[in-house]
Amino acid sequence: MLIRQAFRFRLKPSAKIAHMLVCTAGARRFVWNRALEIQRARLDNDEGILSYADLCKLLVEWKKDPETAWLNEQPSQPLQQVLKDLNRALKDGLSKARGMPRFKCKGVKEGFRYPQGVKVEGNQVYLPKIGWVRFRKSREVLGAVKNVTTSLEGRHWTISIQTEREVPDPIHPSDRCTAIDLGVSLLGKLFDGTEIKALKLWVQYRARICRDQRSLARKVKGSANYKKQRLRLARLWRRMHDIRLDYLHKITTDLSKNHAVIYVEDLAVKQMTQSASGSGSGRKAWLNRAILEQGWYEFRRQLEYKLAWAGGELIAVDPRYTSQKCPECGYTARGNRPERDRFSCQVCGYTAHADLVGAQNIMAAGHAVSACGANGLRRAVAQESLRL
Repeated sequence: MLIRQAFRFRLKPSAKIAHMLVCTAGARRFVWNRALEIQRARLDNDEGILSYADLCKLLVEWKKDPETAWLNEQPSQPLQQVLKDLNRALKDGLSKARGMPRFKCKGVKEGFRYPQGVKVEGNQVYLPKIGWVRFRKSREVLGAVKNVTTSLEGRHWTISIQTEREVPDPIHPSDRCTAIDLGVSLLGKLFDGTEIKALKLWVQYRARICRDQRSLARKVKGSANYKKQRLRLARLWRRMHDIRLDYLHKITTDLSKNHAVIYVEDLAVKQMTQSASGSGSGRKAWLNRAILEQGWYEFRRQLEYKLAWAGGELIAVDPRYTSQKCPECGYTARGNRPERDRFSCQVCGYTAHADLVGAQNIMAAGHAVSACGANGLRRAVAQESLRL
């Protein structure tokens, strides 16, 4: 099995190195904006966009121009990489796969990427034309280094080292399977009734965020105090992000180690969290915030690759009617859920927690998929079915 894994660390650059990182990120932003301006002008004139090779030729001309000769002081790889990223973004936008790329602003998602030429030795990483930079090495970097990405997060620079390594095909040590019903009041409920608690970060940090946002709105935009307050607010959002990510990693690691097969609903989170207007928009906004706060997509993404690395599998089933179908008699109706957390069948009278019923229906749907041989792990599913 080929494993591609990223190792993220916080850099500890000197003042000189930190200045060079800022300059490289600024050069990357300049090249992106200038190339995007040229490509937009060509599209407005009904001309085809320039290829990546043509953009690289323009980059050479910009380096020869006295006004932009300062680009020669920056490493070439991040500048060439941003042109490649722009070319791919334009193609995705023209094919309607994604939206069209936009101009980059200073202070928003600052960073750059080296596709090659990087060395990692001990707690130092070598970045071409920048030099050796120390980082806080919290674990060993496994595999061959393929590329690195540096990013400015709040006040700190971080580095993400992507590696590749070959490992023997894993065999999962467990023969258990389970189903997870994702929710809002709870992050999820397992088939056996185990509850995964939800983080209430917005409730915990809402007062501080609102206070800091009001303080930011009162300051003169662009002033020194405005920048300080903006950085203070960014650190608060980053803290919430790190807490959520750490919690999801711990939960998904535990689940992937103890279960060979996990069934989940195939939820379209992006469509579910689209903004609404008109009557009921306030309630919809609350639901969107609650779903995004739990990190449903990230939860599924982590489960999928961790199970694959352990020799297990994540199987997504059709989410329709999983909360309305009675697991005892099969009767399906909206009235079976008189309350958000209570399920009561109108035909046979079966009652249970709504999330537990959802997990039972997801398990049944997953077994139906497994019976068709779609996952190659029918032995584990059959053994778990006999146990249940």
